[in-house]
Amino acid sequence: MIGGLGMTEILVILLIVLLLFGAKRIPDVAQGLGKGLREFKKASHDIQKDIREAGEVDKETKSKDEKTEV
Repeated sequence: MIGGLGMTEILVILLIVLLLFGAKRIPDVAQGLGKGLREFKKASHDIQKDIREAGEVDKETKSKDEKTEV
């Protein structure tokens, strides 16, 4: 059971995909989907990295400000 879907539902979905796209296009569709997911994952990691770096810069700035005040 995947995400609330049983085996019968998954087989019906796969059959519909096979009918819509045909056996020759399914690998191309899957490849495009994989590339899209890869790009999305890379972009989300880049955003997380930027946020972490911005937080580190803020911490460094605050510690420098505290040292100069004393």
